Amino acid sequence: MRWLLLLLLLALPARAEQVVAGLSQNRIAITANFDGSEILIFGAVKREAPPPGAAAMGVVITLEGPKEPVTVRRKDRWAIIWVNQEALEVDRAPSFYAVATSGPLDDVLSDVEDLRHSITIRRAIRSVGAPMEIADPTNFTEALIRIRERADLYQIKPGTVEISEETLFNTSIALPANLVEGNYRARFFLTRDGAVVSQAETLIYVQKVGLERFLYTLAHEQPLVYGLMSLAIAIAAGWGASAVFRYLQG
Repeated sequence: MRWLLLLLLLALPARAEQVVAGLSQNRIAITANFDGSEILIFGAVKREAPPPGAAAMGVVITLEGPKEPVTVRRKDRWAIIWVNQEALEVDRAPSFYAVATSGPLDDVLSDVEDLRHSITIRRAIRSVGAPMEIADPTNFTEALIRIRERADLYQIKPGTVEISEETLFNTSIALPANLVEGNYRARFFLTRDGAVVSQAETLIYVQKVGLERFLYTLAHEQPLVYGLMSLAIAIAAGWGASAVFRYLQG
């Protein structure tokens, strides 16, 4: 029995590793003049023994904004105009998603681990059940990814995570001006030969403040008041511009 116990202990991993992560800021305020930001993401690998030399180490970091349903429409040309044709409802798509890695994605992460943890952008988007009349639902998802990549809402940044002595790592992710308010989840994956051996996560809260918060709350909670106020401002601005023009003419 003692020999069996000894063999079992020898079979256990003797060099357990744990990823510990941090952020330069955990709260982002969206003001009237907010034009984007950049967040520094860093961390370290906590281990009880020197790093194993046989397996290649990799780090994958994702930053994910609030998920929301999205309708993707296909436009076809009819005569001289473009009209909406087929439409696909994507159940849950991140409003923002960035993936940063310490090397080529295929080298640091296996397909099995990607499927298990939904790390890449395509895995993070959830689309369940397409209408029978749509023969190519994957094209709609790819179109959504292309559109949001052009708007810097979806980012793939291979080789941008710097690793120092297989212990410390860091990267930075640019956040565009058109962020959606809510919790942004940062996930950290430590990999060996493409397999995830440790992971951690933390949250960043993005919130509108000041005038932006007031207008956002008013528009969503009291749309009638917001509409009347907007109309009054437009009328006042038009009258003011007309008065200034008459004054300059006279």
